[in-house]
Amino acid sequence: MWGIRRAGHRLASVVLAAVALCGTATAPVGATVDGPVLDRDFPDPDVVEVDGTYHAYATNSSGRNVTRATSRDLTHWTFHDADALPVLGSWAVAEPRGRVWAPEVFDNGTGLTMLYTARDRASDRQCIGVALSPTPDGPFRPTGDGPLICPATEGGAIDAASHSEGGQRYVLWKNDGNCCGRDTWIHLQRTSRDGTRLTGEPIRLIGRDRDWEGDLVEAPTLVKRRDGGYLLLYSAHSYAGDAYATGYAVADRLTGPYTKAAAPLMTTASFDGTVRGPGGQDVVTGPDGRDRILFHGWSADRTRRALYAADLGYADGRPVVRGSRVSHQAEDAQVHRAVVREADRARGGRAVGHLDHPDSHVEFRVFAASAGPHALSVRFGNGSLDASGAPAGASHLLTVNGVASGAVDYPHTGWDHWQEAGTTITLRDGWNTVRLSKGERYAELDAVDVA
Repeated sequence: MWGIRRAGHRLASVVLAAVALCGTATAPVGATVDGPVLDRDFPDPDVVEVDGTYHAYATNSSGRNVTRATSRDLTHWTFHDADALPVLGSWAVAEPRGRVWAPEVFDNGTGLTMLYTARDRASDRQCIGVALSPTPDGPFRPTGDGPLICPATEGGAIDAASHSEGGQRYVLWKNDGNCCGRDTWIHLQRTSRDGTRLTGEPIRLIGRDRDWEGDLVEAPTLVKRRDGGYLLLYSAHSYAGDAYATGYAVADRLTGPYTKAAAPLMTTASFDGTVRGPGGQDVVTGPDGRDRILFHGWSADRTRRALYAADLGYADGRPVVRGSRVSHQAEDAQVHRAVVREADRARGGRAVGHLDHPDSHVEFRVFAASAGPHALSVRFGNGSLDASGAPAGASHLLTVNGVASGAVDYPHTGWDHWQEAGTTITLRDGWNTVRLSKGERYAELDAVDVA
C-alpha cells in the first residue's frame, strides 16, 4: 500500500520532539499565519498524505459535493476541478446541493475511505455516510444501503473523524443537537477496519459546557501523544461568525475522561483578527517532520472560508500554534525583587509592581512551536511622573534567552490602567525565557502574550 501519513492521528517520533529537545538547537524558521495557503472557499479541511503528496478535502462549494486540493509542502496548493464525491448514497438527498459537509479520508488497507455528512432522506437530518476509492484522486463512490451513523432523535450526526490504534479503527462524530434544541456531544465509536461498519456502541467524550462554546461543540480531531496521552481538538460556537474557535481537551485514556483547557487554542482575537472564526481543524506531519495544523477562516468580505496552515508544537503536552497568542500572567512567572499585588482591571486581578531595583525582573518561560521571529505583547500600567511631577514614559529592559534585546517603551497610562506595548522577539524551537527588568522609571506588569 502507499506510504500514507494520516492527518490528525500520526505523531510518531516527532510528537513532542520539540518538548524533548527544547533549547538544544535552533531550527529553521517555521510556518506562521501570514495569510491563507489556499485563498478560496475550502471549509473543514481534512488532509491525508500519499507518497509525498498531501490531498486535502473540504465541505461543498462551487457546485461540488466535496472539493479537493493537493500540495507537496502544505504551503503551495493546487485546486482540482473534479468533484471528489460526485454521487451520494441512495439514502441521501442529492438536490439541492450544498448539504455535504466535513469529509474525512483515511487509508483502509486496500484503498481509501471517505466519511461524509449529507441529508438523510428518511429522517430529514444530517447523517454520516461512507464512500470508497482505490486512489486519493477519486472519485469516491458511496457504499452501503443507508447512512453509517444517523441518531435522528439526537439531531442526526455530522463531522466524522477517524482514529486508529492497536489494529482497531474508531470514528469520532458529533450529534447535531443544535439543529433542534438538544445538547451536542463528541462521540467515539469502534468500526470495522475499512470504516464501513460500526462494531461498538458510541461513547460520549465531551459536551458543551463553556461560555465561549456557544450552543455546540463539533469538528473533532483526535491525536495520540508521544507520552501516551490523548489530545482532542474541537471547534465550537456558530461557524458563521468571528466567535467560532478551536479548543482542546486532554486525557490519559482513549475513552477519557477528557479535561478541557481553560481557554480556547485559536480564536479571532488570538490571531489579532488576521484569521476570523478559525476552526474545522486537522493535524498532519509536514515533509520536514514537523506537525502542522490546517484550518479554515473567513475572508474579510465573508464570501469564503479559506485554508490556513501553521506550525503546531507541544508544551508539556499542551498544543501551541505559531501565530496564535498565548498569554502568560506576570504573577505566575519568576518574580525577583518585585511585588505581586492585587490590581484592578488586571487579568486575574493581580499584577507585578515595585520593579524598583537594578536587579528587579520578571522572567517568563514561553514555548515556540518553531524557531524565528514572534510577536511579543506586554500588558503594562505606567503611572510614572518626571522630576517636575508631569506624566512620564517608562520602560523595561528586555532579555531573550539570556541575550539583551533592547527595551520595551511604555507611554503614561496611570496606575491600574492597562495597555499593551508590542515588539518582535526571536525565539528558538521549544522553551525560551523572556525577562523584563528595571528600565526607565516604574512601570508595572500584568501579562505578556506571545504569538
